[in-house]
Amino acid sequence: MKRLLVLVAAAGALAGCGPLKSTSHLLDAEVQIQAARTAGADKLAPYEWTAANLYIHKAREEVSYSDYQSGVDFAEKASRYATEAREKAIAVANANAGGGDDSSQSPNP
Repeated sequence: MKRLLVLVAAAGALAGCGPLKSTSHLLDAEVQIQAARTAGADKLAPYEWTAANLYIHKAREEVSYSDYQSGVDFAEKASRYATEAREKAIAVANANAGGGDDSSQSPNP
């Protein structure tokens, strides 16, 4: 009887982790998406930017259906794409800034 009680208590405790874990991953993904937006990823890395936004939307949808593990999986993908978008946007911006300085100089005759 004690084993059953311990098992039920453990199952109840683990059932409460789903919403907390999914919320944590959703918040992390939203922070990464905001960082990508700040870096200009919507214009400089449109593929990764779009993928991150679609995945976060799908993650929210899955969590709303109480499918927490799928929500976590999609939130992790959203975070990964948002990070890639931010890094790519920064790289493109740096390349454009570096390339712009060289092209504005006139060649020596």
